[in-house]
Amino acid sequence: MTYSTSLELPSEILLYVTSEHFEILAVVNRDLKLERSSQGELIVNPPTGGETGYYNSKIVYFLVKWVQEEGGQGITFDSSTGFKLPNGAYRSPDAAWIQQKRWQNLTVQQQKGFVPLCPDFVIELRSESDNLAKLQGKMQEYLDNGAQLGWLIDPLNRKVAIYRPFTQVEILDNPSTLSGENLLLNFVLKPQKIWD
Repeated sequence: MTYSTSLELPSEILLYVTSEHFEILAVVNRDLKLERSSQGELIVNPPTGGETGYYNSKIVYFLVKWVQEEGGQGITFDSSTGFKLPNGAYRSPDAAWIQQKRWQNLTVQQQKGFVPLCPDFVIELRSESDNLAKLQGKMQEYLDNGAQLGWLIDPLNRKVAIYRPFTQVEILDNPSTLSGENLLLNFVLKPQKIWD
């Protein structure tokens, strides 16, 4: 069987795929950032622009640094990692963290493929082209599937929305620090280091 190396999908066309078809599409189109909604809709995300990529690399750096220096008991992931959520959606947050014990409970094969669980902590970074309502829905989806903490960082407006289970979303205007709370002990992120 021969596969194409690229996928073009006009934005006005909705394409629905099964989990099995999605995994095949994602494997043969590694240069694309693909996601799948819980209803099976294929989502083709364009590559980020330079500014957003730069911000995102700093976020991942600070998260990895915390794991290495503070002994954060978990595994950190960047935006190229795909997670198969319990509701059947395939998502790729801009940064994510999973507790070590949950990662170790996965088989080697599960660790190599789409991670079959929802991260404990997720970060989504809004770019100029992102639809805020869709990102907010994505953040809620993470919570509904088991995330314990999430940050939606909006450098355009210098706001951060904090998502916690069974709690109203907290919106912070130009916060000086963000805390990993009781989940990521001693993890503190200074948003100004991201967007300045």
